[in-house]
Amino acid sequence: MNNKINLALQILPSVPSEEVYAVVDEAIAVIKASGVKYRVCPFETVMEGTYDELMEVVRKTQEVCFKAGASQLLVYIKMQIKKDQDVTIEEKTGKYD
Repeated sequence: MNNKINLALQILPSVPSEEVYAVVDEAIAVIKASGVKYRVCPFETVMEGTYDELMEVVRKTQEVCFKAGASQLLVYIKMQIKKDQDVTIEEKTGKYD
C-alpha cells in the first residue's frame, strides 16, 4: 500500500494523572520528528502518510511512552484507506481552516 492514508492515534498511558500530558507530549514529539503531516486534536492526533510509514511512527510512539514511565498503554487507532487513491487531512477538514 503506497497511497497516503489517514491514521488517528490516541494513546492513554498508565501513569499518575499528573504525568499523563507529559507522556503524551513525548509521543507527539515522535510524530513531529517523523516528518509526516499531522494535526493534534483534543482526543487524538491524526497523521497522513503511507501505511508502513505511519505504523512505524505508531510503534515509536509506544516505545517512547514506555521509556517515559508508562507501565501500560491503551492505544486506539482509526484509519481511512482508499484502494487506489490518497486520503488527505485537507480533503476532510481544509474547509474549516
